[in-house]
Amino acid sequence: MNHFWTMLWVTTVAGAATGLGALPVFVRSRVSHRTYDASLGLAAGIMIAASVFGLILPGTEEGGLRPVLVGVFLGGFVLLGGNRVIPHIHARYRGWRREGGAPPDDPEKLSTVRRALLIGGAITLHNAPEGLAVGVAFASGLESVALLLAVVIGLQNVPDGFAFALPMGDAGLSNPRVLLYTTLSGLVPQVLASIFGFGLVSVATGVFPVAAGFAAGAMMAVVFREMIPSSHGHGHADAATAAFLVGFALLIVVDAVLAV
Repeated sequence: MNHFWTMLWVTTVAGAATGLGALPVFVRSRVSHRTYDASLGLAAGIMIAASVFGLILPGTEEGGLRPVLVGVFLGGFVLLGGNRVIPHIHARYRGWRREGGAPPDDPEKLSTVRRALLIGGAITLHNAPEGLAVGVAFASGLESVALLLAVVIGLQNVPDGFAFALPMGDAGLSNPRVLLYTTLSGLVPQVLASIFGFGLVSVATGVFPVAAGFAAGAMMAVVFREMIPSSHGHGHADAATAAFLVGFALLIVVDAVLAV
């Protein structure tokens, strides 16, 4: 049970780190498109490195290559399938992108509750797999791996939160609401998914390799389907690519430091 409360505290902190990404919205009325695209590149670099060093490698060390690869393909295709069947909307630098059968109307004209549900669908698809992996790691007794994952998720959540907060601010929401909604966007799905993952181990032991692969596959699918396309095509591809490399290198350094 001590592992459960540690997991709950750690995932809460990591999820709440998303709110740090909203802070630049407070000091600048309008952030440049270059900065927005670079933040997506930074988050993408951290996520790809996290998939490899924080999930795939520990998963193969714990259970071998086969279950990890099963999880990678399962996570990737579940993410792609979810994008098709779950109605949701993605916030962009300007405007929204509707997917999964979301209403064709302008999201700004939808009711607050309906719009929140559609945004929540996208957030859950992107953030839940990470929390799942942390919960499974804690329940499997892999505390050092779980803590590394939590640090990685917290780092990635900051630029991810910035990319989420900026369109919210441009839509006319007050700064306190932007901060609240951005924080909840990372905290709620990751904490709930971690609880589910923790409980999953109680009915099926040895699931960490598959769960790690699942989270890695879903994260990589998000990067290549959502983040890289969204950060390119606006004349700032170099900035986004450079930020991607910085994010990847940052995660390698963090992994090396925590491994010492």
